[in-house]
Amino acid sequence: MMPRILAIGGSDSSGGAGIEADIKTITMLGGHAMTAITAITAQDSQGIMAIAPTAPDLVARAICMVAADIGLDAVKIGMIGTPDMLAAIVDALRAVAGSVPIVLDPVLASTSGTTLLDPAALGRLRDTLMPLITLVTPNRPEAAILTGLNVDTVPDIRASGEALCRMGAGAALIKGGHFEGTHSIDHLVTPDRMTEFRMPRLATRHTHGTGCTLASAIAIGLARGLSPDDAIGQARKFLHAALLTAPGFGQGRGPLGHAAAR
Repeated sequence: MMPRILAIGGSDSSGGAGIEADIKTITMLGGHAMTAITAITAQDSQGIMAIAPTAPDLVARAICMVAADIGLDAVKIGMIGTPDMLAAIVDALRAVAGSVPIVLDPVLASTSGTTLLDPAALGRLRDTLMPLITLVTPNRPEAAILTGLNVDTVPDIRASGEALCRMGAGAALIKGGHFEGTHSIDHLVTPDRMTEFRMPRLATRHTHGTGCTLASAIAIGLARGLSPDDAIGQARKFLHAALLTAPGFGQGRGPLGHAAAR
């Protein structure tokens, strides 16, 4: 059966990241994409100019309605925004947590520096949302903010991942895009092991939406019953292909080539 994936997050007017990247990824990988949109943004490849949050009760209702009617095989969460939005999402997901995998891409700020999670919501995210999460996929700065730890070395990576697991997440994928080196190395951390995923680093400025794309692709794999390792491996291959086929749009960090990344 076609995997049914609910993407919760903000809409990107440039089509590079957020809900738009989620829908493209899920569709290209053979899934049925559903959405609960937390915010509308005015942005392009150079940055976010304006954000209009959606009503939290509307988002919660969207989650509950698609879960009850269409059904869910996995959930991917991106931009949350406010404490009220966080509370609404947590309440709506409690009914499905534990029965379907939930992947959290903890979007704390945009690449251009715009804050995308109210600092007042950070503690609540750790306390209320993290225990519902199957896999959390922070980059280096996000892992540091979420855990309060330095994330500079491989032992630091393991310590931050284990800290996220102690918050309740089933596993943490600490992404390597913000580290130096000829290879981009992600580390999957569980309470009892750490696994490395290595791929040659691409020299490109067209990286808008990489986190959204990877998390949505992992969600598809988990929905199909793959192990976290296999789901991550397949998702990284799709992301690599999407980076290689980026169309070159925009004057800043342009979108990926989802449509050509088969």
